[in-house]
Amino acid sequence: MSNIPIHLLKDRTDFGLHLKHFKKGDPIEMDPRVLEAHRDDHYIFFLIEEGSGSLMIDFNEVQLSGGMLYYILPTQVHQRIRNEHTDGWFIGVDTSLIPPQCRNVFEGQLFLQQPYLLNNTQLRQYQNLLLLLHEKYIEDNTDPFYATTIHALLKSFLTIAAGCYNGYAGTNLKVSRPAQLTSQFKSLLVTGLRSNKSPADYAAMLNVSEAYLSEALKKITGFPVSYWIQQEVTMEAKRLLYYSQLTVKEIAHSLGYTDHSYFSRLFRKVTGTSAIAFREQYRK
Repeated sequence: MSNIPIHLLKDRTDFGLHLKHFKKGDPIEMDPRVLEAHRDDHYIFFLIEEGSGSLMIDFNEVQLSGGMLYYILPTQVHQRIRNEHTDGWFIGVDTSLIPPQCRNVFEGQLFLQQPYLLNNTQLRQYQNLLLLLHEKYIEDNTDPFYATTIHALLKSFLTIAAGCYNGYAGTNLKVSRPAQLTSQFKSLLVTGLRSNKSPADYAAMLNVSEAYLSEALKKITGFPVSYWIQQEVTMEAKRLLYYSQLTVKEIAHSLGYTDHSYFSRLFRKVTGTSAIAFREQYRK
């Protein structure tokens, strides 16, 4: 592929929600667009009921087993979950349907999110809620209350999930100012990385000083603004090196670097290896 494909939720549904239940023994989807590495423009949630499976996401293999909840953020590169021996739920959600407080929790981790292990009561509650949501989801959508009902049930799922991860991360929905800035910075960084790599500009967008933004990030993550900009640049470069056929020069330009030599030096500084060596190593 010349670049990493992005899957659009609107190609599957015009309702902002794609919901399905999968079981062990279901036919394996062989559509190459699903099997290959890709991004999504929406959130994806998995609830694993029984069995075990795995998911490769941004060069990390995530192991999933019965009673686990997991989510993938928009733009994270991944492949289809290997779930041939798994029962569970797939929920694709348009970002606009996710309440801001929930997004603060889901997007507040600058490191890769981890699966959340549910207790028996939580698992039963999720199963009951998703069964009801699915029943309403497949009903006649000419009902004037169809959208209202679906979105209310979906919001219940999202807020319960955010509650799990909120406690799991040791944070609180009444987030501190540093935690709030960290979440806002990450959101800006993901969308603006190609055109903006200046810590001062991100601070200006957040109406704080560069020093204050760096101190806030250091307090929450242990690292300053410049570190996270370099990490995000490097992760995106790794994705393109592995999953696309773009040259190093083309990748540098796609990430907003007119001087590809500077980009190459930055990649080596952050990763300890050259871009070409990284591509060769991971494609063996």
